[in-house]
Amino acid sequence: MKIAILSCFYPYRGGIAQFNANIYKELSKSHEVKAFNFKRQYPNLLFPGKTQFVEKGDTALKIESTAILDTANPLSYISTARAIRKWGPDLLIMRYWMSYFAPSQGYVGRHQLPGTKVISICDNVIPHEPKFFDTPFTKYYLGSNDGFVVLSDAVGQDLTSLKPDARFVSIPHPLYNHFGERVEREKAVERLGLDKGKRNILFFGLIRDYKGLDILLEAFAGLDDKYQLIIAGEPYGSFDKYSEIINSIPDNGRIKLFTRYIADEEVPLFFSASDVCVLPYRSATQSGISAISYHFGLPMITTDVGGLKEAIEGPGTGIVVDRVDPVLVRDAIVEYFEKELGGRLRENIAAQREQLSWNSFADKLLEFHTTL
Repeated sequence: MKIAILSCFYPYRGGIAQFNANIYKELSKSHEVKAFNFKRQYPNLLFPGKTQFVEKGDTALKIESTAILDTANPLSYISTARAIRKWGPDLLIMRYWMSYFAPSQGYVGRHQLPGTKVISICDNVIPHEPKFFDTPFTKYYLGSNDGFVVLSDAVGQDLTSLKPDARFVSIPHPLYNHFGERVEREKAVERLGLDKGKRNILFFGLIRDYKGLDILLEAFAGLDDKYQLIIAGEPYGSFDKYSEIINSIPDNGRIKLFTRYIADEEVPLFFSASDVCVLPYRSATQSGISAISYHFGLPMITTDVGGLKEAIEGPGTGIVVDRVDPVLVRDAIVEYFEKELGGRLRENIAAQREQLSWNSFADKLLEFHTTL
């Protein structure tokens, strides 16, 4: 079968580009696959981070691709649709995670050959930080697809709220396994310059309001000096409100800041040095951070939002607190360490690894394709 994938690939960086590279590699084992990349993913004015592209230290998978779609140039929508039609795939796979991409990718999806099925892998349907144009743009985009793969049941519910007749399948986010293996804990602690002999709590990933770092900081303020908080990720926007909370916490030297983009080669150090990863999100559908935690066998503590409960509490790989509340997050952290839950939760993570393989994800996607 001929399969086209339209989304971001190398040299773009980040979890979505790495996801695309992994599914490309898996599908290529049995099918003819061609990657169609962005010529421009976002105008720089709209991108809140330092850079959209890989840098030294990133271990990004280098997928050969055709850079063609400029999301800010409607003329490229026409040329991209034409190029994919000319190649003549049986299946076109696109990624959808924010409504900015709806006009460009929606046009491409609507202008394919009659024999080409179009499936989108949806990270989100309703974004975490909504805009007034989200609903009309997303409805336009959804109309360009024959079917959808959602990464959590919560995304499926959002999908059917906008497109009640949507045909979809829910497949959990596979493990991110391109970061390499764990390193010895003490070596990781030393290389990161952390204090030794502490209970290490990790907040990892892009720092955005909906991810609730302030909630975790308020929870950490109630913990004694046995605990150490590691904050590793690039702020998208101002870090000032977090700095104010940190400055108000006595003995805040126990908070270790790595507020920058974390290169791929560093990722094993943070997950190997930590005892638990906390996801104190205000809203979520699913989380790529949980996929990294699974890979490194690191249990999680999360709030009960979106699809996080089904991903973590169901298989018993972490603790889910009932509400987005600093006190509940603090109590869950204490419970995790005092009751020594880590060993059992790590065993449950190990049991989940095969189900969360890229091979399993690809097989389920292709099986769904046959039903369209």
